[in-house]
Amino acid sequence: MSEAGLAELVGVTISVITNDGRNIVGTLKGYDQATNVILDDCHERVYSTKTGVEQLVLGLYVIRGDNIAVVGEVDDELDSQIDLSQISAAPLKPLAH
Repeated sequence: MSEAGLAELVGVTISVITNDGRNIVGTLKGYDQATNVILDDCHERVYSTKTGVEQLVLGLYVIRGDNIAVVGEVDDELDSQIDLSQISAAPLKPLAH
């Protein structure tokens, strides 16, 4: 993602999928030229085929830019309507380069 694209997302809730398959959701507080991002009030969504989505509270979190696969904006209103305890899915596999 370009630096200009991230500038539009500062202060917005985003979802970051990392190269190792983690899904981290939080408010983008800042970033740098290496696309390292700072997320506040964030949590990791852990998916399982046996139980619902578990949310692990992380608080303030820094993700290195070289570990980011995808960044996307979260619609807070729509996201709050989803019952994550009823969703089951296989965890994402790590990226293979």
